[in-house]
Amino acid sequence: MPKKPVTKKESNYSASSITVLEGLDPVRKRPGMYIGTTGLDGLHHLIWEVFDNSRDEAMGGFADDIEVTLLPNNVIRVADNGRGVPVDIHKQTKVSALETIMTTLHAGGKFGGDGYKVSGGLHGVGVSVVNALSTYTKAEIHRDGGYYLQEYDRGKARTKVKKVSSSDWRGTIITFDADPQIFPTIEYDFNKIVSHLRQQAYLVKGVRISIIDAREYPGKIDLADVRYFRELEFIVPSMSFYFEGGLKSLVTFNNRFQKAVHGSVFYVEKEVENVQVEVALQYVDDISARLTAFANNTYNAEGGTHVTGFKTALTRTLNTYARKNNIVKDAEENFTGEDVLEGLTAIISVKLPEIQFEGQTKGKLGSVEARGAVETVFSEAFNMFLEENPDEARSIIGKVILALKARKAAKAAKDSVLRKGALDGMTLPGKLADCQTKNAWESEIFIVEGDSAGGSSKQGRDRRTQAILPLRGKILNVERARLDKMLASNEIKNLVIAMGTAIGDLFDISKLRYHKIIIATDADVDGAHIRTLLLTLFYRYFRGIIDGGYLYIAQPPLFKAKFGREVFFLQTEAELEQLLKSRGVNSEEFNTEETTVEDADEETDEEADVKKEKKQAKPTIQRYKGLGEMNPEELWETTMDPTRRTLKQVTVEDGQDADRVFDILMGTDVPARKSFIQSNAKEARLDV
Repeated sequence: MPKKPVTKKESNYSASSITVLEGLDPVRKRPGMYIGTTGLDGLHHLIWEVFDNSRDEAMGGFADDIEVTLLPNNVIRVADNGRGVPVDIHKQTKVSALETIMTTLHAGGKFGGDGYKVSGGLHGVGVSVVNALSTYTKAEIHRDGGYYLQEYDRGKARTKVKKVSSSDWRGTIITFDADPQIFPTIEYDFNKIVSHLRQQAYLVKGVRISIIDAREYPGKIDLADVRYFRELEFIVPSMSFYFEGGLKSLVTFNNRFQKAVHGSVFYVEKEVENVQVEVALQYVDDISARLTAFANNTYNAEGGTHVTGFKTALTRTLNTYARKNNIVKDAEENFTGEDVLEGLTAIISVKLPEIQFEGQTKGKLGSVEARGAVETVFSEAFNMFLEENPDEARSIIGKVILALKARKAAKAAKDSVLRKGALDGMTLPGKLADCQTKNAWESEIFIVEGDSAGGSSKQGRDRRTQAILPLRGKILNVERARLDKMLASNEIKNLVIAMGTAIGDLFDISKLRYHKIIIATDADVDGAHIRTLLLTLFYRYFRGIIDGGYLYIAQPPLFKAKFGREVFFLQTEAELEQLLKSRGVNSEEFNTEETTVEDADEETDEEADVKKEKKQAKPTIQRYKGLGEMNPEELWETTMDPTRRTLKQVTVEDGQDADRVFDILMGTDVPARKSFIQSNAKEARLDV
């Protein structure tokens, strides 16, 4: 092989070119590798990591009380009554075990030995990562009759562990202050924390979990000798959870707005080959499936091997039971996984000593043994449940048969609409004004409301990269509509064909024709309703578009203010008031009607000049109700020009919470919707 000549740049590449990051430096250098993001999700992930250590103590039977407190200045404190982190000298590191755990990656009681039989932590990086990404961290340990303390600055210990006093309590308290150098925004969401920890309380039966929001506490909080803040005599927002029912209670909670197909919640808990399996499920009168999976009490948003085992066992068990009891004849088609999942709410939880996740954020379980264990335990128990409860079994099978028939009808409708030619873009909708470029990465489509907005946006757009698809009226509410009914709607059919991804089991995100799909509806009640209907459609049938970051909502201005030749576009009333104030215009005076002077002859020249000056000082204000009221130039300048417009990207932070909101807002439970609206009425912006 001929030798390649060494360049000057290559000759400088030596051992001195290699950077070695020591201690927790890698975490601060690349925080996203350890917590996923430095946005708000990553910020809250710090709480989960510290809480997980306390939860693991509870899972091992060593703790039954955990408290998370939000203190002033966004300081977080997590306390438990577990064994307390060991403080004796570690043989390998020659410093205390506490300092080793707090300042060293891949150190902890989760790698074998007698620390934990089952743990949610895998890499041992949790609390050390939190320490590294905080300006200040304090560890307080109560164990063996003593109270021990160590403090840290950005992951580095200030001093050695010291014994402060004697103590008759036991447990661990971790207090940390997230680093603004790492996190651009430090703002904790109390409701998000409550939702996550409520879920954990269902998963660890018999453990009390409390959340205290003391951020706005007006007095000085004395941290000396405070074990649990809920015992202090001040009134702050707080929640405590304690559940004996475990996953059965969680299924009931998730189905509280649904109509159950069968009365009792199925539940099984059993250990097979060192894998503890716990499953609870119930069918409801709905077309969506809600599967939630956990491994060692860590939520697996992407599922994993335990979910695969569950789906396989569920499909096989229902097919076997239906044929054995002559509910389905031998000549008839088998149930598919799609059929048996429709309307199912299920929680699958496994606990195993040696666990493998895909990634530090633990979104997907990779442990192979979990699949076989779930299949074995669930198949046996669910088959027994069906045999012992024939009425409930027939209700479940009836629900699945209905899903099978609907699937066949939907397939026929889908085949008639999604022909090969349509998918290839050869029969695009007539109302679609497509863009010239065929490169999806630079193409964007505006979904607008009505022909008027469609006309303006078609004239004002950049034809090379921007496509326009006008919708006529409100699209079908797809929350409880099956695919065949959806595709009978011309508006939805046009949207499906325009995007190019197909729908249902044929959905293929790689065929998406536009990498920016922009919902641009009017700023009134009808526009908000249409936007909600479209978001429901994308969430239920095009989730991949949301997860891929391709869906946006346009933010057109609400007002146009004109001061002579100066023109300002403003999105909110607050912005308008601020502009008027900066120009010396009283907004209250401006909103009142002027009195007409009937006898101009009696007006002096001086009074006329003052009146003329006032008139010139006042702007012309136009309030837009819809995009159709803007001319093409205004629409381009405010809503379509990539250099000046404002877009909101649609993301899903909490899939379970999103499911709940769509169920309430778009489902058939009117009392639940009324309650939701009443509870959130203060946050609504009304167009009166």
